[in-house]
Amino acid sequence: MSDQLEEREIATEQNFVDRVYVQLEASARNAQQLATEGHGRGKLGHEGGLVERDAMVFHAAKRIAQLDAAHEGLVFGRLDLTPDIDAEPRYIGRIGLRDSNRDTMLIDWRAPAAAVFYQATAAEPQGVIRRRVLRAEHRTVVGVEDELLDTEIETDLPIIGEGALMAQLGRARDRSMHSIVATIQAEQDKAIRAPGKGVVSISGGPGTGKTVVALHRAAFLLYSDRRRYESGGVLVVGPSGVFMRYIERVLPSLGETAVALRSLGEVVDGMRATRHDEPAVADVKGSARMAEVLRRTARQQAPGSAGDFAYFWRDDRLILDRGVLGRVRRQLMSQGRRNRQLPRVANALLDALWRQVRGERGREPGRNFFNEELLSDPRFLEFATAWWPPLDAPTVLSWLHDPEFLRRVADGLLTPEEQRLLTKSWADPTLTVEDVPLIDELRYALGDVPLQTDADHDRDDTLTALEGGVDLQELTTAADREYAPSGRSWAPPTHRIEDDAFAHVLIDEAQDLTPMQWRMVGRRGRTASWTIVGDPAQSSWPVPEESAAARAEALEGKPTHEFHLSTNYRNSAEIYEYAAAYAQRVGLDADLPDAVRRTGTPPLEVSATDLEATVREQVVATAGRVTGTVGIVVPVARRSEVNGWLASWPELAQDAAGARAAVDSSVTPSGTDRVVVLTGLDTKGLEFDGIVVVRPQEIEDESATGRATLYVVLTRATQLLTVVS
Repeated sequence: MSDQLEEREIATEQNFVDRVYVQLEASARNAQQLATEGHGRGKLGHEGGLVERDAMVFHAAKRIAQLDAAHEGLVFGRLDLTPDIDAEPRYIGRIGLRDSNRDTMLIDWRAPAAAVFYQATAAEPQGVIRRRVLRAEHRTVVGVEDELLDTEIETDLPIIGEGALMAQLGRARDRSMHSIVATIQAEQDKAIRAPGKGVVSISGGPGTGKTVVALHRAAFLLYSDRRRYESGGVLVVGPSGVFMRYIERVLPSLGETAVALRSLGEVVDGMRATRHDEPAVADVKGSARMAEVLRRTARQQAPGSAGDFAYFWRDDRLILDRGVLGRVRRQLMSQGRRNRQLPRVANALLDALWRQVRGERGREPGRNFFNEELLSDPRFLEFATAWWPPLDAPTVLSWLHDPEFLRRVADGLLTPEEQRLLTKSWADPTLTVEDVPLIDELRYALGDVPLQTDADHDRDDTLTALEGGVDLQELTTAADREYAPSGRSWAPPTHRIEDDAFAHVLIDEAQDLTPMQWRMVGRRGRTASWTIVGDPAQSSWPVPEESAAARAEALEGKPTHEFHLSTNYRNSAEIYEYAAAYAQRVGLDADLPDAVRRTGTPPLEVSATDLEATVREQVVATAGRVTGTVGIVVPVARRSEVNGWLASWPELAQDAAGARAAVDSSVTPSGTDRVVVLTGLDTKGLEFDGIVVVRPQEIEDESATGRATLYVVLTRATQLLTVVS
């Protein structure tokens, strides 16, 4: 009888879902028609028609993208309310939808009317008699899960299932994070719907849903104040490319596509780094001391630039030697960032030369004539551009590759051993994730080259142009471009510092950010609201006080709203009890949430005499017992070795390509490649049905924060955990 009842209820919900999809397709056709009509408006031949066309096409395209993204699991919730509130059920979905009569058919999960779906409890039902979650595969309803919230009201509503949350927790993991929009819990919903201003800090132990709650918050903010957040932009920053690809489907599935997803190696526009430095080097590059090293570097004379200049004027020999040029450089630097001083360079040099004119014969023509004479002399222009060239950050960072230069600017800041580590790391020209904040620091220390305005193009007077603040290559004569550094014309980058700002910044795994990374991210959120997610016990940064100071500086003056998540939804209780016992044994000050699900399967510890044979046996066994993803977590030094093993195992031949691809974190294995090899840091923010940890002691010994890293590793599995010692 119960099966028949469930089938009848599923059929009822399927009928509604079918109607929703018919309306969705009609809405998509209307949006496409609007886009077509908008293109036609552009043929009106006047400016108003073009503006109207652009507006219509823009809004139509946004709606089409929203409708396309919402197809999977479009309808997921139903509320049956007390008759005094609403006699008809309310359906909750990924987007809002109206029928042909403009009546509400589906309520957007972010709308105030949908909040009760997440906030109602048996203790405070808020007028909800029954809350139902619809489980769907594509357009087909495959099950329903009900909760009777108000037991004091007599009702004939059927109650089916064991609860949507527990059903969701048992779902097999694949290569992507999925939204929890159907199963958001009350404590999570409070963080999602927190005030838009200031800083929302979401903390909690492993498996509490911090990341996915933060992403749902981003979607909620875009819904609640779309004009602000779409025009200003939302930046989501995560620890790695693997992690960003893992979460990339969440926001589009919630109807949001106007978000920039960037790993820490991609925060600076136009840069992409995936390789990490070894921990000892990363600790130096991430230290707050590097900010002063780079500030000093940006003030140095460019290596190899012109060192002196002599000019005969009437009866005087005018000389710009090291001492004079040093004073001019300090004078220019005192007025602002280096590149911003380009329009003032020629005039400052002319001042220094004019002060040396002594005789009456030299001064008689006057200063203006003197200026014109030198500005028409290619030798002076060549010297000016060679002495103070426009500089980009990667070029200036390369100055530090010279050990002697590094020793000079790092004196009193970095030890000789730290300098040696940096020099060794820069012997490999490949940009690392830890180099990106250094380049950003130099971008701001150097400043942008002033852009030339249209009015400046029309000026003929060179000195007027000099004082007008335009690009050095345009402020004198054609000879200036001819004598540009390296024999070519230099052009400023298209992306400029003022373009870095966002309206909202979301930082995941915030406990891992180095002081230099906080400075980099902080520049993008000076006027932004923030969502910050982290757990101090999982930190891979060895000096938390230094990182905390950099974080405080980035968020200075912003009110903070704290939210703590206390329930572990990821791990089985058996797995998390094992991980928590490890954290307590090694002295980690860990936040220990309550795990809500038991499987009856405790973690397995295995000793290996033949490491490959043992790992092979355990991986094959794990893959055979779970239907989702399996992670093999190894010390950094063993990743290539274990990938080679996996590729040769016939039992997992289908998964070998995925494992090899995981060696390069810039490559995403396909959905069928469910077994991957990762390092401890690679697992940050990820989860797998099964985890096999290889040589945990070596993972501990890799860095000063190796114990925290191993704790993270032990909390990645949802069903099975095996440790091979």
